[in-house]
Formats: sequence, structure tokens, C-alpha cells
Amino acid sequence: MDDPQTCIQRTRDWVEKAVVGLQLCPFAIPVHRAGLIRYQVSEHTDIEGLLQDLEQALLELQRLPAEQRETTLLIHPRVLQDFHDYNDFLDQADALLELMDLQGELQIASFHPQYRFAGTQPDDIENYTNRSPYPMLHLLREASISRAVDSALDADAISERNIRTLQRLGHEGWNRLWQG
Repeated sequence: MDDPQTCIQRTRDWVEKAVVGLQLCPFAIPVHRAGLIRYQVSEHTDIEGLLQDLEQALLELQRLPAEQRETTLLIHPRVLQDFHDYNDFLDQADALLELMDLQGELQIASFHPQYRFAGTQPDDIENYTNRSPYPMLHLLREASISRAVDSALDADAISERNIRTLQRLGHEGWNRLWQG
């Protein structure tokens, strides 16, 4: 398995080339440019350890002002490699958020190398909007999401545009992003 620095570098490349480069998330562009994304690697190999790291990351994000840290990508390359296990784990992550009384303040988005939307086939290109180099949890501030939505960016339109972008790109174009 890759060392933490390699995990961070591969994730940064994914953010730069896919998330920002293809404009899959227009909200990410200014946050990335301002250096307000924390890339954190959990080296745990079990769910309990990952939950501990998630709790720490949530507390840290809550404690810091958005001007210092807007979001955190908690990368966990050694646990939840199977997408179905990962997807089941998201209920535990949300339960932790609720237990910490952070619902309405923070939320967790999901990315995984095998990400698959309901009703799609494993290799359908639209799944790649949420496919990351490693399993990860994206910790977001609710206030930031609200500001982005209020700025007239329609989340449904973004999703539809992303699907069209990836359909135009195709698997061959997606694979070319990672060459060189």
C-alpha cells in the first residue's frame, strides 16, 4: 500500500486534474487555489480506528475558521477497500456526526475508487464523478455549501453537466488524464 505522502500526492493530482481541471465541482476551485483543503491520511486498518480519525478531523475542522481550513479530505487507503463495505460505513460516519451534534454544521461526502451510483453499471462513466484514487471522506462546512448554492450554482445542473463532461471524455479520455 502507498505511503501517506504518496496518498496525499495522488489525491492532490486527482483534485487538480479531475475535480478542478474538469470543473466537476466549481465550489472546489477557489478553495483549492487558496490552499484551504487539508489532506489527511488515516493509516488505520479497521473501522474503529478510522472512526477515531474521523472524529478528530471533524473536531479540528469545526474548531478552525474557514479562512484557515475550508474542508478536509480524510483518505483511508487501508480500510474499506470494497465499495459495498464503504457504502455501509457511511451510516456509521453520519451517526458519528449526529452523536457529536455537528449535523447542520458539517457534513460528509463520499468518494471511492469503485464508486457506483444506484442504477448504474460498474463501468458507467458517470460513476467517475465520485471515483477517487483511494477511499476517502470529504468533510464539508454546511455554511460553505449554503453560500455556494446561494451564489446561483444549481447542484442538479452541476451533476448533469458533470455526466455530459465525462460522457464526452469517455473512458479513454479519463485514462489519459493520469498518463504522464
